[in-house]
Amino acid sequence: MLPSLEQEINELHSSLCAGLADPKRILILYALSEKSLNVSELTDSLGLPQPTVSRHLKMLRERGLVLARREGQSVYYDIADQRVIQALDILRAVLADMLRNQATLARSFNTNQQE
Repeated sequence: MLPSLEQEINELHSSLCAGLADPKRILILYALSEKSLNVSELTDSLGLPQPTVSRHLKMLRERGLVLARREGQSVYYDIADQRVIQALDILRAVLADMLRNQATLARSFNTNQQE
């Protein structure tokens, strides 16, 4: 393996993958992909406690996945790069295909067992 590829993969894992490791953070990213929101709006939209949303936003900011901007008393958050949502959509499609393949295999196995 090329040293530069290994270094890039290590960086990918430590920044992006760590930021995406919690399903709540992924839900926050999807919410922010639709429009800018502040903590209160995210809390209402996702039905999560405010401290939880704030903690996850901090992690997402530190990883460069969201941007924060102040408007008066409120801080609004935006997704930093829409391609993250495209990548998540691709991963969801891969997961859906894997689950379909597993279901097909299970049905096939059950049919073979009954014969």
